[in-house]
Amino acid sequence: MSDLTNKSGASLLTVYGPSPETLAYWREKAQAPAAALQEEARALKTAGHGANVSYSRKVFIPLTQLCRNVCHYCTFAKAPSGQRRPYLSRAQVLEIATQGQRAGCKEALFTLGDKPERRYHVAQESLAAEGYSSTLAYLQEMARTVLAETGLIPHINAGVLTFEDYQALRPVAASMGMMLESTSLRLMEKGMAHHGSPDKHPEVRLASLIAAGKARVPMTSGLLIGIGETREERLHTLLTLKSIHAAYGHIQEIIIQNFAPKPDTKMAAWPEVDVQELVWTLAIARLIFGPQMNIQAPPNLNEERISHLLASGINDWGGISPVTKDHVNPEKMWPQISELARKTRAEGMELVERLCLYPSYVHNSAAWLDKALHPAVIRLADTHGLAHDGRWFAGDDRLPPVDFPNGRERAGVQSPALHLSGLAVQARQPLSAAQMMDLFGAHGRNFDYVCAAADERRKAQVGDKVSYVVNRNINYTNICQYRCHFCAFAKGKTQTHLRGRAYLLDYEEIARRTKEAAAAGATEVCLQGGIHPQFTGQTYLDILKTVKKAVPEMHIHAFSPLEVFHGAETLGLSLEDFLKELKLAGLGSMPGTAAEILDDTVRAELCPDKLSTAEWREVVSTAHKVGLKTTATIMFGHMERAESWVKHLQILRAIQEETGGLTEFVPLPFVHMESPIYLAGKARKGPTWREAVLMHAVARLYFGDILPNIQTSWVKMGVRGAQFCLSAGANDLGGILMDETISRSAGAKNGGAVSVECLQGLCEGAGRVIYQRTTLYAPIGEENLTYRDVV
Repeated sequence: MSDLTNKSGASLLTVYGPSPETLAYWREKAQAPAAALQEEARALKTAGHGANVSYSRKVFIPLTQLCRNVCHYCTFAKAPSGQRRPYLSRAQVLEIATQGQRAGCKEALFTLGDKPERRYHVAQESLAAEGYSSTLAYLQEMARTVLAETGLIPHINAGVLTFEDYQALRPVAASMGMMLESTSLRLMEKGMAHHGSPDKHPEVRLASLIAAGKARVPMTSGLLIGIGETREERLHTLLTLKSIHAAYGHIQEIIIQNFAPKPDTKMAAWPEVDVQELVWTLAIARLIFGPQMNIQAPPNLNEERISHLLASGINDWGGISPVTKDHVNPEKMWPQISELARKTRAEGMELVERLCLYPSYVHNSAAWLDKALHPAVIRLADTHGLAHDGRWFAGDDRLPPVDFPNGRERAGVQSPALHLSGLAVQARQPLSAAQMMDLFGAHGRNFDYVCAAADERRKAQVGDKVSYVVNRNINYTNICQYRCHFCAFAKGKTQTHLRGRAYLLDYEEIARRTKEAAAAGATEVCLQGGIHPQFTGQTYLDILKTVKKAVPEMHIHAFSPLEVFHGAETLGLSLEDFLKELKLAGLGSMPGTAAEILDDTVRAELCPDKLSTAEWREVVSTAHKVGLKTTATIMFGHMERAESWVKHLQILRAIQEETGGLTEFVPLPFVHMESPIYLAGKARKGPTWREAVLMHAVARLYFGDILPNIQTSWVKMGVRGAQFCLSAGANDLGGILMDETISRSAGAKNGGAVSVECLQGLCEGAGRVIYQRTTLYAPIGEENLTYRDVV
């Protein structure tokens, strides 16, 4: 059986091409007025991608410009006589990649001609001299080198490949590409664009695309229009691509590239594609592939047509390089990213950066990505599968990105993507899961809108005052029998490589620190620690008695739900009975930590031996039942998706509606630097700045009046970041946290303690008034407002 036929012997064009009835349907559909096609296409794009239009920040590496084909429109391919050497050297490849890395690129685009060694002896000789058997073998080594030494993720355009070729390249490239261009056999005839180019035969290219699908390689494909094909042949090509994608699910984007005539080619006098043909093809591509497919058009070939393209259903601009030229279209310069963002925003959309692997494939990386590439991809991704911008990290001491303004207004165009969610926000209606996802995905002006709406809701609910508590953290041990994969604080036999030594405070030291805290003006001690293998429920009772004996009036905010669960289990008591014992011994309230992400699918990998979601909920709800208030937290930005955020918030709201026992919600962005799961290449670099701020804003809008206190963590967000969150829904700064150690163990540079004067300055800078509170949010008189530093 030939690679160009299926098992029955039928040609691939016959098998995957559209039926006469399907082609007739789309032929008739395509006769509609252009404006109607564009309107329908744009609506589909909005349904699938919201206001976002993506691009990939890339560096272009033309590994070789030799090619065995002779396409009559191409200036990329060159004869050996016009080149100093057939292939870029390893040093040249790394120099280009390093320049891209310094410019913030995340993709290394390897483009090369088809199998030049089959045509040119000089290519064979050059490869043999370096010890490589083929161009693809050299390509594989260079892609591996770039990935290892720069962290850029390779995307490979190597022309027609076999199943074995794809398998060989898959461990070093997250995605690959090959334009189908056209299924028209006419273009292979003498005098036509593809004459003399054996690898441009539609059957050959279809076989390669199918091989990619079988090898589970995410692919770019598409059409080159204006090279002599008809509209009906474009329909046939698009429908054939759709059929192949339906069979394998691997085509992650469709490019509609308009032909641009180039000097010194046989098609130099060929007319350019007019805008009507381009927008017709784009709109039809969107209609054929539906809302979810990524439809791309190159902006450098259409500098004056940006608005037309955006009106025709595209959601992607392709790769754009701040470093290298477009070697395929060298006469067309890449647009400045800032200018492209401005033009995109002018059409009511927002430019967002992606990776070479699109979000749906990032989220399903187990199926589509070789294990060797997973750490590189996840470390460059954000929660939505787009690119992490890398400008801010939780726990770091760098300032928030400067292009996010401190003052925001609702004025400006509101994207249709946020229309229904925006109406729900304005009407103060409960947000649905879909609406929360919508708000979590807000970029640009939509981000500003969500933050401004949250700020307005905060002002209506709790006014302009900002609260804080003077407290001290006492983490009595970092020895823990649990193996939470994110935790850099706990110490055990398998964590000896992590920072810090194992320790266990005795009761005398706990009492000393409590007295010291009281002397410094603290009204609360917060006690948490690892689950020491020798701890029982009696240990926790004894800790409470120790604190109360040392300072009877001190409020004790202590013990995570995991510690409570462990204590009850070791004493053979029910949760309710043990919590009553804790309360009787002096427990005043509980931190709602150990929640991490209340989604058991995520917890199974993040903290597999920890409490389940149901168990955590049971502890917290039971605490409320016996009269103990708790906080609520979320740790986000590691390995979860935004859908898990929604589940988490929904569970917290359900608890609050049932018990009313939550005092505050505390977003805790993941600090990645020393986290074992990050170091193992299984977690992201924490949330982006945008995601961290939106967690505060969306929580304010979602919880509404039932949970009025939204805390921002200066330890995680930084002082300036916390200040910003005060204008995005937050109304509490938490505690001054003498001796905070858990975040610092994970690599946070903020922590230890902060002065009241610093918090006062923070609030004044945000135009707000600060006041000291108790753990349970009762205001404290002016005479107690000064933190006395006794360190």
